[in-house]
Amino acid sequence: MDTPIYATGAAARLRSQWDRDEGLGQNHMAVKFLGQDYESLKAQCLRSGKLFEDNIFPATASALGFNELGPRSAKTSGVRWMRPTEFCNRPQFILDGATRTDICQGSLGDCWLLAAIASLTLNDTLLHRVVPHGQSFDQGYAGIFHFQFWQFGEWMDVVIDDRLPVKDKKLLFVHSVEGTEFWSALLEKAYAKLCGCYEALSGGSTSEGFEDFTGGVTEMFDLDKAPRDLYSIISRATERGSLLGCSIDISNTRDMEAVTFKKLVKGHAYSVTGVEEVVYRGNPTKLVRIRNPWGEIEWTGAWSDNSREWDSVDRSVRGRLQNRSEDGEFWMSFSDFLREFTRLEICNLTADALQNSQLKKWSSSLYQGEWRTGSTAGGCRNNAATFWLNPQFKIALKHPDAPGLSECSFLVALMQKDRRKKKREGKDMETIGFAIYEVPDEFVGRSGVHLKRDFFLTHGSRARSELFINLREVSSRFQLPAGEYIIVPSTFEPHKEADFVLRVFSEKPANSEELDDQVAAILPEEKPIDPSQIDDAFKSLFRQLAGPDMEISITELQTILNRIISKHKDLKTDGFSKEACRSMINLMDKDGSGKLGLAEFHVLWEKIKRYLTLFRTYDVDKSGTMSSYEMRMALESAGFKLNNQLFQLIILRYTEADMALDFDNFVTCLVRLEAMFSVFKSMDTDGDNVVTFNFSQWITLTMFT
Repeated sequence: MDTPIYATGAAARLRSQWDRDEGLGQNHMAVKFLGQDYESLKAQCLRSGKLFEDNIFPATASALGFNELGPRSAKTSGVRWMRPTEFCNRPQFILDGATRTDICQGSLGDCWLLAAIASLTLNDTLLHRVVPHGQSFDQGYAGIFHFQFWQFGEWMDVVIDDRLPVKDKKLLFVHSVEGTEFWSALLEKAYAKLCGCYEALSGGSTSEGFEDFTGGVTEMFDLDKAPRDLYSIISRATERGSLLGCSIDISNTRDMEAVTFKKLVKGHAYSVTGVEEVVYRGNPTKLVRIRNPWGEIEWTGAWSDNSREWDSVDRSVRGRLQNRSEDGEFWMSFSDFLREFTRLEICNLTADALQNSQLKKWSSSLYQGEWRTGSTAGGCRNNAATFWLNPQFKIALKHPDAPGLSECSFLVALMQKDRRKKKREGKDMETIGFAIYEVPDEFVGRSGVHLKRDFFLTHGSRARSELFINLREVSSRFQLPAGEYIIVPSTFEPHKEADFVLRVFSEKPANSEELDDQVAAILPEEKPIDPSQIDDAFKSLFRQLAGPDMEISITELQTILNRIISKHKDLKTDGFSKEACRSMINLMDKDGSGKLGLAEFHVLWEKIKRYLTLFRTYDVDKSGTMSSYEMRMALESAGFKLNNQLFQLIILRYTEADMALDFDNFVTCLVRLEAMFSVFKSMDTDGDNVVTFNFSQWITLTMFT
C-alpha cells in the first residue's frame, strides 16, 4: 500500500511557487479555493441527480456570523436557508444582462462591497472575469455556482451551493429590485465564503471590492484637496472601465448612516457610474451620476430625478439621461459632488489612465511578504533597533517620464492579507505604511544586500506613505529622480504579525527585486592540530573528563558543558540537551566514532569559547539572553549571511516563548549552521552550489546531520 507523504511548510511553499511560475493563480488558471473543483463537483451532482450541498461552507449559523449576526442575534432569528427554486417561481441567474439595479443592500453593512459590484456591471469584460459565463437555473442546473476573485496576487475560483439566507420569505442580504435575479446574492455568498462568513463583510472600503474584482490598484482622493483636473480624471477613468466609489466621512459614530437634509447618507459607500457635460441655460455644466446600493434614498438637490434643472436641458439629452424612478441612482452637478462628498476612490486597471489619455501598460511587480515576531516585524522608523529587520525591496528607476526630465513616476501599494478572516478571532487591521530610501552608492547595482541598522540610523527617507493607517491597503504615487531606491514596508509597532503583498507600478519599465542577503558562510579556517601542540593543562583536563577510553561521548559532553555553563551566572540557560551535544559531536567527529578524541574536543572547546565572546558582545542590553535583532548581528559577525526566510526558521526553532535565545540555544544554532554549511561544501566538489542526492543519501543526511 502506498504511504502518503505530507510536505512540510517549507516544501509546500516551494511547490506552490513552482506552480505559480507555471501560471497558476492567473485569471485563466485560477486557484481552486479550498481545493474544490467546480466542473467535477457539478458533473458529480448531475450524475447522482442530487443538488450540490457545500459541506465546507455549510448552510448553518456559523456561515452567517459570530457577533451581530451570531446565533443569538435578533437579526438571524427565524432565518432559513433556501434555494431560489424553493421561494421564487422562475428564478434567473442573470436576466437581460447584469445591471446596477440587481444590487440592493440587505441586513448587512457591506455597502462598500455592493458599490463595487454595481461599478463592475458597467464593464462586461470585467464582470465576466468575476462571474463566469454559462451559469443558470435552467439547463444543467445542479444547485452549484462559482465566482472568481483576485486575492493578494492571485485569482481564486470559489464554489458555493445556492442555499441563501431567507427571512420572512425575502433574501436577508443583497437582492435585485425585481426579486427574481440571483447572481448578485450568490456572488455575495461566494465572497462571504472567501472571507469566512457574512459578518466578516461588514464595514470596509469600496477600493477593497474594486481590487478583488479586477486585480487593479486603487488611489484615493480627498475631495477637499481635489486636483484641478479631477473631472477629466473621472471622465477618463469611466471611459476605460476603471471602478469608482465615493463616500462622506463621519466625525463620530452617531453620524454613521445619518441622512443629510438633501438625502445623502454619511459613512455610506456610493458608486460613481458616469459623467456627462450638458448645456444648461447656454452654459456647459458638468454632471456626475452616482448610485446608492440601497436602491433607494436619493439626492434631492440640483439635478436630482425630479429637479427643475432638467427642464432647461435639450429634450433629447433629457430623455437620454433623466431617470425618475426611485432606484438609488441620481445625477448631481460636479460642484455639488465636490462640496457634499469627502472621498473618491478610483481603481485603475491601468494606473496611467489618470495622467495620460493614451492607454499604456505600466510596468508592474508584485511581492509576497510577511512580518513575523522576532525576525521580520521591525515596526516603523521610530524603532531604530528593529526597523532594519523589515523586508526590503529595491526598485531601479532608469527612464524619466519624458525627454529632458529627471523625474520618474511610480506607485507603491502595500496590502495586508486575510484580515477579514481574522475578525472572528477579534483581530482587526494592523496599522501599516512604508518608507523609501535612496540606495547608497556602494550598493548601487548589487543584489543580495539587506541593509543593516547603521544605514537607517544615518540616512533619512526620500519618500514615504502619506499615513500609517489601519486599512487593508496603503498606496501612494511618487516622482523621484532616476536611480535605485529601497522600499521598506512595515507595521507601525514592532512585533505585529501579518502577511502582506507589495505592488510596485512604474510609468516606464523598471527593474525591481526583493533585497535579501545571499546565503553564505565565511568561517575561520580550522587547521588540523597535533596532540603535541596542545598544552599539558588541557590534556590533564581532558583525561579527567574523558575517562579510561580517552574519548568524550554525548552524555559526557552534556555533563561537561552544563557543569561549565552553570558557573557563568550572567548567562541564562536551560542547559545543553542531548540533541545539542549530538550536533556538536557530529560536527567535530572526523573518524566516525560518535565520540570526540583529544584534538577534536580541543577544536570544539576553542569554538565554544569564541561563541561565548560573541554572545557577550552582542547581548547589548546584558540580559543574559539574545533578542532576535541582536542574534542577526551576531550571526553575521560569526560569518553567516542568512536570508529572511532562514532567519525566521531559526527564530522559530531556537527561541523561547518570549522570543529570546539563551546561550545553549545560541551555541546549538551556530553549531548546526556550521555543520550544514560544512557538509554541503564537502559534497559540492565542483563548486557550482548544486549538489545532487538520491533519496537514501538525502534521508541519511537530514537524519544525522
